Amino acid sequence: MGKYALISRYLSEFISQEIRKTGLKKVVVGLSGGIDSAVAAVLASRAFGDDLLCVKMPSHYSSQSSLDDADTLCEAFGLRSETCSIEPMLRAYETPEMSALRVGNLSARLRMVTLFDISAREGALVLGTSNKSELMLGYGTLYGDLASALNPIGDLYKTEVFELARYLEIPDCIVSKPPSADLWAGQSDEAEIGYPYADLDRVLKRYVEERHTREEMVAGGENPKLVDMIIERIYKNQFKRKMPLIAKLTSRTVNHDFNYPRDITL
Repeated sequence: MGKYALISRYLSEFISQEIRKTGLKKVVVGLSGGIDSAVAAVLASRAFGDDLLCVKMPSHYSSQSSLDDADTLCEAFGLRSETCSIEPMLRAYETPEMSALRVGNLSARLRMVTLFDISAREGALVLGTSNKSELMLGYGTLYGDLASALNPIGDLYKTEVFELARYLEIPDCIVSKPPSADLWAGQSDEAEIGYPYADLDRVLKRYVEERHTREEMVAGGENPKLVDMIIERIYKNQFKRKMPLIAKLTSRTVNHDFNYPRDITL
């Protein structure tokens, strides 16, 4: 069995087991038309079939091509879906002086509010779609796209998500387009971060997985500016990868010394 065949099998089983441990039998995922949500949706469909609901949540800034790509994925894999626009909520709050960043963060949070409400309606859990590259760099919105009950692709770098997508036979219209959160017109992940994912992931793997020092990476030919940017972002954004820090006052404090695994049985 090849690498991505094994990964896809493991991740589908992970989704199935972890959702059902909670007593629930359904899952919802926000479908953007991008590669991360496409991979998460296809993995979940293998575990839940029609008990997976894909939710498209466009705004007036969303591109029609993203909606078309999401529809193409649903048609290709027989995914159950619905559309719930966040445009009315976003228009009610946004003002002309708001920056693109503020509008983007607000959009991400409105989408997650919508998705969690639909999960309550469905009796389901929300599946996350943030990959490891985004998580390590803090490239995501706290309580927006970073929020979920379960994340099957959070230990896959972006370049690995692309490889898994090809194995899963995700439609080429999704695999071949530049990665984008589609939060405003013309937005591109790589342009916003400043480097291609191939370079980002190479340095991330050397630093995170192989534990190379900054000096070793620079001596090995890596761009010092790229290395410094990655290391700085990893440490500055640690708070995004953790539950809110609780000040310790008692002998057993949540997330300090009162920790239990998800699969404990009482």
